[in-house]
Amino acid sequence: MAAKMDAFFVSHGSPTLSIDESVPARGFFKLWKSQVLQTIPRAILVVSAHWETSVPTVNVISGTNDTIYDFYGFPKSMYKLKYPAPGAPELAKKVKELLQEAGFGPVKEDKTRGLDHGAWVPLMFMYPEANIPVCQLSVQTKKDGTYHYNMGKALAPLRDEGVLVLGSGSATHNLRALGPDDAPIPNWALEFDSWLTQSLINGRYEDVNRFEVKGPNAKMAHPWPDHFYPLHVALGAAGGSAKAELIHSSWTNSSLSYSSYRFTSAE
Repeated sequence: MAAKMDAFFVSHGSPTLSIDESVPARGFFKLWKSQVLQTIPRAILVVSAHWETSVPTVNVISGTNDTIYDFYGFPKSMYKLKYPAPGAPELAKKVKELLQEAGFGPVKEDKTRGLDHGAWVPLMFMYPEANIPVCQLSVQTKKDGTYHYNMGKALAPLRDEGVLVLGSGSATHNLRALGPDDAPIPNWALEFDSWLTQSLINGRYEDVNRFEVKGPNAKMAHPWPDHFYPLHVALGAAGGSAKAELIHSSWTNSSLSYSSYRFTSAE
């Protein structure tokens, strides 16, 4: 009998997390197995900000996931990193089935796509052995937060099967407003990040789903919603009575928040 899993949202920050030992969140990811989630998942479903499609899509990989270098102009050493986690074709099929039963069809299959950096960069520290099967689910940026929350609700049964539902994005994500690490955190970023944490901890999930109108400086914090929707999926996967916990908070590039959350179901 597989252990029931909590759902999680992690802020994966810059791809340089993979090589930069000065990033505070790097230690958080390295301590994942010892301090955050001691139970080893049977498989991992990653909802990454870096896979956008018009309809829900899962990668169905029978062998080893390729490592996708979906970034440009970074140090050459980053392009030599590998995260050869096995694919999770059975999980992918189950994800497709659950979503279609909930009215999210058609759900497409991608049989060639590997893991983008929203998946493999945090996972290389969380589960460095790369021995847990992983599949990815895309986000639909022309939809809204409620759509992705309901997508997560449809996937809730996976937690009973020992599957870790992991949203990977960023609590704040405005690439045009990045600055040096030693610059003060701008008020707009602090206000949105604080609002998000307080809204989650106090169970104001409808506000989070409608972050565009409820969240202070929402358009500044997320000019595009791609890095926020993975949070909605993870939150939905924990169920309506879920309790949220802030499990990490740090900043880089002045305005890039690494706030990360655990969602524990009371059901």
